Amino acid sequence: MTSNVRRKNKQSLITSLPEDVIFDILARVPRCKYPTLSLVSKQLRSLVTSPEIYVRRSLLRVTEPCFYVLLYDSQSGDNRWYIIHPKANGNRCLVLIHSLPAMNPVASFVAVDTRIYVFGGRDDHTKYRALCIDCRFHTVEHLPSMPVPMSHAVVDIIDGKIYVIGDYYRGSNTVMAVFNTETKLWELGMTKPNIDFAGAFPTHCVVMDDKIYVRFIFKSFVYEPKKSQWEMEEMLSSNMWSYACVVDNILYYYDHWGNKLRTYDPKQRYWGAVKGLDLEELVPKRNIHWIHTVSYSGKLALIIAYEGGRTPLYLWSAEISLEIRQGGEIWGKVEWSDEVL
Repeated sequence: MTSNVRRKNKQSLITSLPEDVIFDILARVPRCKYPTLSLVSKQLRSLVTSPEIYVRRSLLRVTEPCFYVLLYDSQSGDNRWYIIHPKANGNRCLVLIHSLPAMNPVASFVAVDTRIYVFGGRDDHTKYRALCIDCRFHTVEHLPSMPVPMSHAVVDIIDGKIYVIGDYYRGSNTVMAVFNTETKLWELGMTKPNIDFAGAFPTHCVVMDDKIYVRFIFKSFVYEPKKSQWEMEEMLSSNMWSYACVVDNILYYYDHWGNKLRTYDPKQRYWGAVKGLDLEELVPKRNIHWIHTVSYSGKLALIIAYEGGRTPLYLWSAEISLEIRQGGEIWGKVEWSDEVL
């Protein structure tokens, strides 16, 4: 029997079953396998992207978090979505999501529950664009266009509202637009912050205690939506934080120059560092391209990109559990670390 015949027989064994049974089988398969399954046949692609499969997984209580990354593909020249998923040996690898289109590299992204929102772009075709990626089914929905084009935008969410903060396109004024995720509409008009950013543009932002902390080139500012008020944050400005994330209202970022995983508590207005980690071993001293910290299921993930000479870009990922001990010290423990590309 040829391999094609064997493959056809195996496929027919599954597809000949009642649809309810197929759903029960597929619901128990890890979601990271769905991109591969979707390539087997049109029927399987339809099943793994249907709303019913998500409902079935919820009923069976087998839903799981997935780690999405957007990476540049040097062969195609596109930025594509991947999932970092576990292998049988406990390590991790990247899986391309074929059903999702290429993304604009300068767009801004924010994850909200089971969705990823995408705003803006570089050219005239994308500078007003707003998209919503449904991570359950890997589909894309076009949202109402942004009320104002922006460059160098940063985004985050508070109480179901996404705040998009950036430079007015081809201008030097910082503006803000607000998108309501429930109504799927933009709030009327745009806001010009009542504070002087000295002509700088925003580079990073995080949300802590229902406030948006934005880093511009040299200074950090905080915006409180309930008061519609901006202020400069002196203590946060004392470190050049970047590619940061928030876990339990504490900011984390990797300090490349000090080789430390730094923390910032907005209530205490205090900078610290995660203890208990051997960063010399965790972050090998190669040609680091960038390091991102990511909040992932209550833990901290590091994504480290390396590039050296003619060696192609490769990625190292690590997951760190965090513990606040007596006295407020934060200790970390590496749950796993592995090269994923």
